[in-house]
Amino acid sequence: MIDAVTGRVRAAQGAVARISVAPLLVRAAIFVIVLAGFALAFPAEVLAGRPILFLAVAALLPAIGPRRIWATFTALVTVGGWLLATDGYGRPVALWRLLAVAALLYLGHTLCALAALLPYDAVVDPELITRWLVRAAAVLLGAAVLGVVLLEAAGAGGGAGYQWVTVLGLLVAVGTAALLGWLLRRR
Repeated sequence: MIDAVTGRVRAAQGAVARISVAPLLVRAAIFVIVLAGFALAFPAEVLAGRPILFLAVAALLPAIGPRRIWATFTALVTVGGWLLATDGYGRPVALWRLLAVAALLYLGHTLCALAALLPYDAVVDPELITRWLVRAAAVLLGAAVLGVVLLEAAGAGGGAGYQWVTVLGLLVAVGTAALLGWLLRRR
């Protein structure tokens, strides 16, 4: 019994000693980005109290276990905070805040995907992380431009413009899901 515990402690010490800098930095970035998403999404009245400690722990979870459900959990918490701020506390929807929260959600998700691929002791070429982040930046830029264009198109149509943009967005989401499902079955 004691030998088994001692063996596990030595294995844990060996694993901690082998941790390399790049995977640790990616996981630290996940924590910072998820926490920043919480700060932008939640109302200030909620962040001033004790819930900030729970949000900090929640932001730590995907950094520790990026392969698990925690990335999805924190994304749902962020969206819940956004809904609480806009519907519960009456915060007006500002375009910059909406784009920033969406960008932080995507960055958190894509960095969790990267961290899930990197073992703690991986020796990583910095160019790999740079290329990953450049691709993420390109996706964010394209999504922001498309979002602003669709928002302007919705405003041009008057009050009914929002409805057709919503339906168009829903059709794009369903079409993307159908395409991905078809591509997975084709494999």
